Amino acid sequence: MKLFLLATLLSLFSVGARATADDAKALALAKQSACLGCHAVDKKIVGPSFQAIAKKYANDPSAIVFLKNKIIKGGSGSWGVVPMPANAKLSDADVSLLTTWILRGASSAN
Repeated sequence: MKLFLLATLLSLFSVGARATADDAKALALAKQSACLGCHAVDKKIVGPSFQAIAKKYANDPSAIVFLKNKIIKGGSGSWGVVPMPANAKLSDADVSLLTTWILRGASSAN
Protein backbone atom coordinates (compact mmCIF):
# COMPACT_ATOMS: atom_id res chain seq x y z
CA MET A 1 0.00 0.00 0.00
CA LYS A 2 2.80 2.41 0.88
CA LEU A 3 4.53 1.58 -2.38
CA PHE A 4 1.35 2.29 -4.34
CA LEU A 5 0.90 5.63 -2.58
CA LEU A 6 4.52 6.56 -3.24
CA ALA A 7 4.23 5.63 -6.92
CA THR A 8 1.03 7.66 -7.24
CA LEU A 9 2.59 10.72 -5.63
CA LEU A 10 5.70 10.48 -7.79
CA SER A 11 3.63 10.22 -10.94
CA LEU A 12 1.61 13.29 -9.95
CA PHE A 13 4.79 15.28 -9.36
CA SER A 14 6.28 14.18 -12.67
CA VAL A 15 3.11 15.20 -14.53
CA GLY A 16 3.21 18.60 -12.84
CA ALA A 17 6.88 19.02 -13.65
CA ARG A 18 6.23 18.05 -17.27
CA ALA A 19 3.38 20.58 -17.54
CA THR A 20 5.59 23.30 -16.05
CA ALA A 21 8.42 22.48 -18.46
CA ASP A 22 6.00 22.49 -21.41
CA ASP A 23 4.47 25.76 -20.19
CA ALA A 24 7.90 27.39 -20.01
CA LYS A 25 8.81 26.06 -23.46
CA ALA A 26 5.51 27.25 -24.95
CA LEU A 27 5.84 30.71 -23.41
CA ALA A 28 9.41 30.99 -24.74
CA LEU A 29 8.19 29.89 -28.18
CA ALA A 30 5.37 32.47 -28.07
CA LYS A 31 7.97 35.16 -27.29
CA GLN A 32 10.38 33.94 -29.97
CA SER A 33 7.61 33.77 -32.59
CA ALA A 34 6.40 37.32 -31.81
CA CYS A 35 2.98 36.09 -30.61
CA LEU A 36 3.34 38.35 -27.58
CA GLY A 37 3.41 41.41 -29.82
CA CYS A 38 -0.37 41.05 -30.19
CA HIS A 39 -1.39 38.60 -27.44
CA ALA A 40 -0.76 38.37 -23.71
CA VAL A 41 -1.48 35.54 -21.33
CA ASP A 42 -4.17 37.38 -19.38
CA LYS A 43 -5.13 40.61 -21.17
CA LYS A 44 -6.15 41.84 -24.60
CA ILE A 45 -3.50 43.72 -26.56
CA VAL A 46 -4.23 43.77 -30.30
CA GLY A 47 -5.57 40.22 -30.27
CA PRO A 48 -7.34 38.40 -27.47
CA SER A 49 -5.51 37.07 -24.43
CA PHE A 50 -4.52 33.42 -24.54
CA GLN A 51 -6.77 32.83 -21.52
CA ALA A 52 -9.75 34.36 -23.38
CA ILE A 53 -9.04 32.04 -26.30
CA ALA A 54 -8.95 29.05 -23.94
CA LYS A 55 -12.26 30.10 -22.40
CA LYS A 56 -13.96 30.64 -25.77
CA TYR A 57 -12.95 27.23 -27.11
CA ALA A 58 -13.12 25.24 -23.85
CA ASN A 59 -16.00 23.02 -24.95
CA ASP A 60 -15.29 22.97 -28.68
CA PRO A 61 -14.04 19.57 -29.89
CA SER A 62 -12.77 21.13 -33.12
CA ALA A 63 -10.75 23.81 -31.33
CA ILE A 64 -7.37 22.12 -31.68
CA VAL A 65 -7.63 21.82 -35.45
CA PHE A 66 -9.15 25.30 -35.81
CA LEU A 67 -6.46 26.99 -33.71
CA LYS A 68 -3.61 25.10 -35.40
CA ASN A 69 -4.88 26.31 -38.77
CA LYS A 70 -5.31 29.86 -37.45
CA ILE A 71 -1.72 29.88 -36.14
CA ILE A 72 -0.30 28.52 -39.40
CA LYS A 73 -2.45 30.42 -41.91
CA GLY A 74 -3.40 33.53 -39.95
CA GLY A 75 -6.56 35.41 -40.87
CA SER A 76 -9.23 37.63 -39.39
CA GLY A 77 -12.84 37.51 -38.33
CA SER A 78 -12.65 35.41 -35.18
CA TRP A 79 -11.92 38.32 -32.80
CA GLY A 80 -12.30 41.42 -34.91
CA VAL A 81 -11.02 42.95 -38.11
CA VAL A 82 -7.28 43.07 -37.37
CA PRO A 83 -5.77 40.09 -39.20
CA MET A 84 -3.44 37.67 -37.48
CA PRO A 85 -0.30 37.08 -39.55
CA ALA A 86 0.51 33.60 -40.80
CA ASN A 87 3.15 31.55 -38.98
CA ALA A 88 3.87 28.99 -41.69
CA LYS A 89 7.51 28.60 -40.61
CA LEU A 90 6.58 27.01 -37.28
CA SER A 91 7.01 23.24 -37.14
CA ASP A 92 4.02 20.98 -36.53
CA ALA A 93 5.45 20.18 -33.10
CA ASP A 94 5.72 23.87 -32.21
CA VAL A 95 2.17 24.58 -33.41
CA SER A 96 0.90 21.63 -31.35
CA LEU A 97 2.80 22.84 -28.28
CA LEU A 98 1.39 26.37 -28.60
CA THR A 99 -2.15 25.15 -29.26
CA THR A 100 -2.15 22.77 -26.30
CA TRP A 101 -0.67 25.43 -24.03
CA ILE A 102 -3.23 28.03 -25.09
CA LEU A 103 -6.18 25.66 -24.66
CA ARG A 104 -4.92 24.66 -21.18
CA GLY A 105 -5.08 28.31 -20.14
CA ALA A 106 -1.59 29.49 -21.13
CA SER A 107 0.15 29.30 -17.79
CA SER A 108 3.02 31.75 -17.59
CA ALA A 109 5.10 29.04 -15.84
CA ASN A 110 6.27 31.32 -13.06
